[in-house]
Amino acid sequence: MPDDFLIARNPEEGSSLPYLVRIPLGANGIILKVRDTWPRTTKIYCHRAEVWPSNPEIIEQLPVRSVSRRGAAIDLVLDRSRENRSQFVLTRARGREMIFWQSRRTTKQARPNVALPTARAHGQVLEIIVDSGERYPYGFTHQQTATTRRKLPAGDYAVTEGDTVIAAVERKSIDDLSAGLTSGKLTYQLAELAGLPRAAVVVEAPYSALFKREYVTGATLAEALAEAQVRFPSVPMVFCDNRKLAEEWTFRWLGAALHEWRLSSRTDVIVADLAGPSPTPAEIRSWATAAGIDVPARGRIPARVRTAWEKRNNG
Repeated sequence: MPDDFLIARNPEEGSSLPYLVRIPLGANGIILKVRDTWPRTTKIYCHRAEVWPSNPEIIEQLPVRSVSRRGAAIDLVLDRSRENRSQFVLTRARGREMIFWQSRRTTKQARPNVALPTARAHGQVLEIIVDSGERYPYGFTHQQTATTRRKLPAGDYAVTEGDTVIAAVERKSIDDLSAGLTSGKLTYQLAELAGLPRAAVVVEAPYSALFKREYVTGATLAEALAEAQVRFPSVPMVFCDNRKLAEEWTFRWLGAALHEWRLSSRTDVIVADLAGPSPTPAEIRSWATAAGIDVPARGRIPARVRTAWEKRNNG
């Protein structure tokens, strides 16, 4: 086995981690399943693979300048001019191993130079529904929320009033957005979102990331995105710099949507209360008699009498 850094296709059909990498460290190397071939715009989630395939489809074989283990991190330096330094971070969460592949750029993006607030969304502890099909969902651990998982009609995160979905947010990485725009899948998702009272799409990357894709031109993606936004104006699409800020935006937007919904509902009740109860036929007859308007003693109140009553009270 060479001491190069190897990238191959994952032979497992239907895997969400379509690539394999072999890090030349130790007797047999460290073999991982990965989502992409390099952490260009975001950290890449990795999972250990049992063995390296006997006849792999090699995508890249890159000479290594240095590779070393430092605590929970593996530092890798490749012998090439660009995209040469990266790091694999091994950690544990909820009792299981988690591995992330990151570069200096994606590490900087993942740690925005801002202090995120911890205040409640409009003074309330939100109850956020997380779609049961959402993989690696937001935990909202920084925000004051309670989360439950169930199937949503549209979107990945939602707030409800009773059994009614009031607002939902669809989460997109830049890879998901690019794939949805080129395949047309995003159009169907936006159509479903547009059927909700309020909905939005949040992208875990800046708008400029559209123009840094490897296999599709920026102009193609920008045109498709503009067309989608014009076609579905009721579903805003918001670009955030990274996953952390996208999570914070989702929390704040859902809180504002629920607050606005409740305010609108309360306004409807107040308007109805101000209108007061409908007059009884006896009240209208008494007024008409006192005003000298001919009105039958029994039966339905004639339309001319009701019109006179309404004009009198509106005047």
